[in-house]
Amino acid sequence: MKILIADDHALFREGIRHVLDDLTQPLTVLEAADCQQAMQHAMQHPDLDLVLLDLYMPGEDGFTALEFFASRFPATPVVILSASDQRSDMQRALDLGAMGFIPKDTSGPVMLSALNLVLSGGVYIPPSMIKTEHSSTSGDGHQNESGLTPRQLEVLALLVEGGANKEIARRLNLAEATVKMHVTAILKNLDVNNRIRAARAVEQAGIILPDMNG
Repeated sequence: MKILIADDHALFREGIRHVLDDLTQPLTVLEAADCQQAMQHAMQHPDLDLVLLDLYMPGEDGFTALEFFASRFPATPVVILSASDQRSDMQRALDLGAMGFIPKDTSGPVMLSALNLVLSGGVYIPPSMIKTEHSSTSGDGHQNESGLTPRQLEVLALLVEGGANKEIARRLNLAEATVKMHVTAILKNLDVNNRIRAARAVEQAGIILPDMNG
């Protein structure tokens, strides 16, 4: 397995190497100290199995690198490792196709579990991204009275119409994995375990959904 760690702090990269040592497969680990170097490594090693990317490094930011990986290497999962605790950063990264967002203060065992989830095809969302409490704030990336973000309300509206993840991804111009992440968060927020019950919960709670056919 070949993994790229992109972070401008050498000590942090070394710490991640120790976490990766607990993966069961033989590893080849590449390191980059900035986004430009990370993208160069990717061009030289198109067989990467996983990219671990910091959002804020000298030069171009991680969002630029995310767009690069999504367009040039869409089959390579990218996981964000960041000191940022801003939900807007997490939301933007996931919207750009990241397969997970792991805070840098995450413990080694939890980080290892998250990476194994991503390597098996899943999407890792930190607990801070799945909030069930209601909020009165509004705006892009923030929750409204329903407890859902504007993007999640759009996904929910299409879900209620019977849209599959692939169709929702096409309509909203998102990665299918990102839609899957939103659906997981929506079901948890509504305290239901399937889409039919989600539709009923919307009706019972009187949640106002955006018009996606206008």
